[in-house]
Amino acid sequence: MGDWYTIGIALGLGVAFGVLLAGLLSATPLGRIVAVLLSGAAGALAGVLIEDWTELVAGGIAGLAGGAAAVIVVSGALRRGGTRTGLALIVAVVAVVLAAFAFVPVVGYIEAIVLPALAARLRRTQAERYAGLRTLAKD
Repeated sequence: MGDWYTIGIALGLGVAFGVLLAGLLSATPLGRIVAVLLSGAAGALAGVLIEDWTELVAGGIAGLAGGAAAVIVVSGALRRGGTRTGLALIVAVVAVVLAAFAFVPVVGYIEAIVLPALAARLRRTQAERYAGLRTLAKD
């Protein structure tokens, strides 16, 4: 296939590692920082295992971007009342699906572009907490 295919795999796996680590470690502010840094390292390691330095760079950058994007989503869900275990399980399943899609040609590139863009858009529109039926209650 060529270098473009292996770089796409590295990008997709980097994003998947970023999502996985963010789902597992984003319960605390320090955990969010660690998740993003470990995501970059995991993506770079995946890139090295795939081929050479171009995949290392692609995987590292995608890991950082995917981790940062997933941290925004996970921390927002936790802030709004999501449970840590349930959210970690859902995000882990999403990460496995993203990793599987990384092996489809061109999808790794799409993952690396779309996920951070969606997280940036989500960050601008986040509400503090879902009020639910409390807004209808008469005090």
